[in-house]
Amino acid sequence: MSTDNPKDDQTVQVLSIDDPVNYLNRELSMLKFHRRVLFEAMNPANPLLERVRFLGIVGAVLDEFFMVRVGSLTIELNGQEGEFYFENMPPQQQLHEVRKEARKLIREAQDHFCQELKPQLADAGIEILAYSDLNKSQRTRVDAYFKEVIFPVLTPLAYDPGHPFPYISNLSYNLAILVEDLDGKRHFSRLKVPGSLPNYLPVHEAAYDHSPRAKTARKHAFVEIGEVITANLGELFQGLKVIEAYPFYVVRNAEIELQGLEVMDLLEVMEESVRRRRFGSVVQLLVGADMPDHVLRILVENLTVDAQFIYTSEQLLILRHLLQLYQVNRPDLKFKPFSPALPQDLQFDHDATPKAFFDAIKQRDILLHHPYDSFEPVVGFLRIASIDPDVLAIKQTLYRVGRNSPVVRALLRARRDYGKQVAVLVELQARFDEESNIEWAKLLEQEGVHVTYGLMGLKTHSKVTLVVRKEGERIRRYVHMATGNYNHNTALQYEDLGMFTDDEDIGADATDLFNYLTGYSAKEEYRKMMVAPFLLREKFDALIDQEIKRQEKHGDGRVIMKMNALVDAGMIRSLYRASQAGVKVDLIVRGICSLRPGVAGLSENIRVISVVGRFLDHSRIYYFHNHGKEIIYMGSADLMPRNLNQRVEVLFPVEDPGLIRHLRDDVLEVYLRDDIKAWHMTPDGDYERKPCGEDTTCFDVQNWLLQQR
Repeated sequence: MSTDNPKDDQTVQVLSIDDPVNYLNRELSMLKFHRRVLFEAMNPANPLLERVRFLGIVGAVLDEFFMVRVGSLTIELNGQEGEFYFENMPPQQQLHEVRKEARKLIREAQDHFCQELKPQLADAGIEILAYSDLNKSQRTRVDAYFKEVIFPVLTPLAYDPGHPFPYISNLSYNLAILVEDLDGKRHFSRLKVPGSLPNYLPVHEAAYDHSPRAKTARKHAFVEIGEVITANLGELFQGLKVIEAYPFYVVRNAEIELQGLEVMDLLEVMEESVRRRRFGSVVQLLVGADMPDHVLRILVENLTVDAQFIYTSEQLLILRHLLQLYQVNRPDLKFKPFSPALPQDLQFDHDATPKAFFDAIKQRDILLHHPYDSFEPVVGFLRIASIDPDVLAIKQTLYRVGRNSPVVRALLRARRDYGKQVAVLVELQARFDEESNIEWAKLLEQEGVHVTYGLMGLKTHSKVTLVVRKEGERIRRYVHMATGNYNHNTALQYEDLGMFTDDEDIGADATDLFNYLTGYSAKEEYRKMMVAPFLLREKFDALIDQEIKRQEKHGDGRVIMKMNALVDAGMIRSLYRASQAGVKVDLIVRGICSLRPGVAGLSENIRVISVVGRFLDHSRIYYFHNHGKEIIYMGSADLMPRNLNQRVEVLFPVEDPGLIRHLRDDVLEVYLRDDIKAWHMTPDGDYERKPCGEDTTCFDVQNWLLQQR
């Protein structure tokens, strides 16, 4: 089948949107995102300690990748015949390709630290020393620290006929040790390096000196804790000869499967599931190249590790441990600090009443763009609502809030000190935040807050706060909705958007949403919100179809989408159809993208860029030109099957003309202008930088947004 391309009057073959080859594999796309983060670690334009931080982030996200994505692939190995696999790549082939790419990525990251960053750190006064390189005074201090602090918490575990092979926990750093007794018989022992202690121990004198002079010292030196323990193993195995000791690192499958668990109480189920996670199968065993076969064999046989999950490094370096080095007090080696701005609408006098905050929202919808705008108004919204005598109720969804949360403290205060009616949905299934959220849920319940734990089979990922206020003879509802979590820590690192509104339809939708989450409401149709898993997919398809019709009638079809990930096959098909109809589509996708852009007859009208910089881009914005009657939705949902089918997600409209212009011109369009941190996706799924020309001014969108505040 062919059609005329109006661009050049040439006949172009229209490609099938149903061919699996036209859908890129998500796991390999994710590894390409990790490589873009690695580039920031290698980028000399970034401050030195920021490069170390990026390298630590690479380690952390790779660990999560193995725990979740590789873990999922091992579960899916027995795939069904005829299943639609992106790129025609069944799970076993995916595992093979993942191993190939992950090995290369890990090796490059480790080599870059050892060969590039480590020498540069030393030149800057931050030395990472081998234990054998310590001078006499340094060794004395470190050995004393070992005896006083490390030694008491170490527990060597023997492996012999009388001692079963010890359990080795997820993300644990260990030593495999061989010792010899007085009879010349050799024994194996495993020693876990305590996760509660620093991975890099300070060895410079100032670290042990608490005088003012020491606090301003610019020279820092560290030694890796595993080396210190290895050098002092004689203290643990007295009367025995330590023959050899080798470090290793274990990552386990952390995917929690609720299927098969009898669900009577979701809180109990999640507590049990978190316990089960610790016993997941090993999906990565990281060892040094110097580990001999006879030691490796003991680990492989007892951990039941498949050969494809063994990763060997010339020098074992746990990348995530490098994040500790970022804590060194050297602001000259970090990004220049900034102070988030407070929007003009929310700048009040110290003696302003709570009513002033609500009056500001009544004047107009208020947009916050974090981290450039302060997160304080979000916390302030809850604090003010908690003390305002006219506020009757507060309802909120919590997905990830972090430790010592001011958001949760405000909710507790509202209930405990002011007797407000407070209802909170705490999502217990927020991956890797389950334990923290379980603790918060219990604490909130103890104070009399109405707590819901989420819905079986559906994660509640939406970010919504509803405040119900009595104003004279009427009830008014104030709503905050966001693209990011109610987490005051990540609000300084993640780029997100939030909006305050008193729109009556939005308020009514928020009420219906909470009735669904906390009760038995079966409502699927909402006034203005688009809610998954109800009709969000259908409404999204309708918006794209509408743009196709505008293109056919007026020739001005335009779609801009900013998100974290694009994986859903149905959404990709719709975007392919839009491109084939001539609609101009710009996609700003930070991470995974399974769509192939720029393919003639399929997606030649689609451009995909990924911006990776100082802040983690996290907002979701969906723009439709609509022949000048522009439509913008924002919210919590990426275009992935889990967001559309298996989560409670909310996308909310931005209707204020000024905010629409701002989001179009000062957010989306400026992202598309970036030629410093933007990566352009090629049809084969690779990414390339397009350096700015000599006759143009280079543009960094994140720096530009900082300068606007």
